[in-house]
Amino acid sequence: MITVEKLTMYYGQYAALKDLSFEVRKGEILGLLGPNGAGKTTAMRILTTYLYPAAGQVRLGDVSILANPLEARKKTGYLPENVPVYPDMRVDDYVRFVAKARGLTGKQLTERVEWVREACQLKPIWKHQISEISKGYKQRVGLAQALVHDPEILILDEPTTGLDPLQILGIRDLIKNLAHEKTIIFSTHILQEVQAMADRIVIINEGRLVAQGTQQELETHACEKTGRQGPLSLEDIFIALLRVEAHEGQV
Repeated sequence: MITVEKLTMYYGQYAALKDLSFEVRKGEILGLLGPNGAGKTTAMRILTTYLYPAAGQVRLGDVSILANPLEARKKTGYLPENVPVYPDMRVDDYVRFVAKARGLTGKQLTERVEWVREACQLKPIWKHQISEISKGYKQRVGLAQALVHDPEILILDEPTTGLDPLQILGIRDLIKNLAHEKTIIFSTHILQEVQAMADRIVIINEGRLVAQGTQQELETHACEKTGRQGPLSLEDIFIALLRVEAHEGQV
């Protein structure tokens, strides 16, 4: 469903991404894992056509985001790390505003707005001004704007950052329920989030691919590279693979 090929991005002389390649299968939740500054947000901004890469290609199904960015945007719902809401608007007005901006009208608009209100559990704050609601609800409103046009692909940048434990559980459940009908990529530096939600994991560091696969596949890879015996926790796997990658980069 999503194919990323040799993605490279520079900020001045700094290479934020270096020949990054990975795939996401249809109906899969993929966790993009890496330390702060690894390039996760840059990769997601390119996938959503917010940034244009220095080199490489991304395809969403048969659509090239470089050749046909408008078509790519129709397929994609995006929740950036900083939730894109207008504090002076009411929740219901904001969701309808985004739906209209996405080209929805008439019965389709009404049905999709009602669907995201139910799916994102926004009923308790539906008529509230956004500036008055909690961070957890703002995240839900952010998910609603990403989902209102019924995209095939959902791209979530640090979707649980700053939330309390109950809010995190609520967002996790919502994402997992959405996976029945969406292809989802989410980025995080929090290992527990990947373990709880991801079908497959892509680990990046300093803009480069370190490893990709299921947790079991990554554990096998880490054991082969380090000579350790399993079972290993995801934290053990993550640290071991980053150390191997750093050592191989110095050789």
